[in-house]
Amino acid sequence: MNKYEVLYIIDASADDATKEAQIAKYSDLVTAAGGTVEAVDKWGIKKFAYPMEFKNEGYYVLMTFSAPAELPAEMERQMRISDSIIRYLVIRK
Repeated sequence: MNKYEVLYIIDASADDATKEAQIAKYSDLVTAAGGTVEAVDKWGIKKFAYPMEFKNEGYYVLMTFSAPAELPAEMERQMRISDSIIRYLVIRK
């Protein structure tokens, strides 16, 4: 099991239920793959330095987790096809 961090930005115009559903979705993805979620930090809405996808702000979430090596690729795939995720970055600690 490797340790990872993922920082992702959810569309700020999404309602609170959608934001919580996205956070729960990626936490459940880690646990379903046999990993453990160590921490989920909700940073809240922050302004961007420059517009991304014609948006000026987003809801930032930082999640620290341990998981098998093949999980980050699956997580990135699911974030890539999601309409509410603006940007994401997965790193191995």
